[in-house]
Amino acid sequence: MSTSPAVPHLVVVAMFPGVDTLDVTGPAEVFAMAGQFLGGRAGYEVRLAGERRGPVPTFSGVRVCVEEVFSEQRGTIDTLLVPGRMLIGPEGPVPQVDSGVVAWLREAGPRAGRVASVCAGAHVTAAAGLLDGHRATTHWATAGRLAADHPGIRVESDPIFVRSGRMWTSAGITSSMDLALALVAEDHGDELALAVARAMVMYLQRPGGQSQFSVPLAQRPGDRQDIRGLRLWIGEHLDADLSVPALAARMAMSERNFARVFRAESGSTPGAFVEGMRLEAARRLLERTSRLPSDIARACGFRSVETLHRVFRDRLGTTPGEYRSRFRTAAPA
Repeated sequence: MSTSPAVPHLVVVAMFPGVDTLDVTGPAEVFAMAGQFLGGRAGYEVRLAGERRGPVPTFSGVRVCVEEVFSEQRGTIDTLLVPGRMLIGPEGPVPQVDSGVVAWLREAGPRAGRVASVCAGAHVTAAAGLLDGHRATTHWATAGRLAADHPGIRVESDPIFVRSGRMWTSAGITSSMDLALALVAEDHGDELALAVARAMVMYLQRPGGQSQFSVPLAQRPGDRQDIRGLRLWIGEHLDADLSVPALAARMAMSERNFARVFRAESGSTPGAFVEGMRLEAARRLLERTSRLPSDIARACGFRSVETLHRVFRDRLGTTPGEYRSRFRTAAPA
């Protein structure tokens, strides 16, 4: 009795000149590595499609070869991947929207099993009308523009990637690999995705809800040297009294004036900044050490381990133990 050969999962990448190289090659490497672990079982087949066959120049100058033409592409697409490209202009990053890709997405998108946009590729997918009524993310620098241009999309600027039904979107360029790992996990389970991440020496598997950037990067630089100095001091004294009265006294300012100035310079309240810095320090200790949560709570300035758990639950939607099991990089003691 003969058995039918396993059919690989077809990933079609929509190509256009100037596309970001890693948007294409990053996911392709993840899918290829997953196929290695799957062995005899069906893996992934990645095809590059464009308006015409032949070499396509990417942003980095590397040329990749398009093997399928949009007009000739037929059949079922399991995953349709939409890479992106941003140009840095005088007014900031400008996402590039290729009209040929948009036209093809309008036809091919509805028949694909799922559509996954990488970075500024969300602007291309949105232009094709595929993201209307969905949650989505993109590179933090262009999230505001995506929301303004497409009010029918619920844009979330912070997550690394977002899934909304069969529509997937991811943040900046390197998050393309996090997105690909999540797709592998959906297809074959977390164990395979974790094995792929380890083999590729990636930061294991970041959940989609993790922030695109750390607390210091998320803050405005500000104009006042004294406030910038205070923020650095806070990062070095997380176990100190960092209440508004204590910080205001350190700055020789009234509490009300200090809170107003700090928010104007940093874009957040003193309390939110301190909690974010303490949370980030706790995350690093969970990732890199074997210290007990109670010890980490004290070192980072949380009043108790219960407070540590509350902040992790409210900010990250997980517990310190779950976070450590997923992101630990240090060997157990």
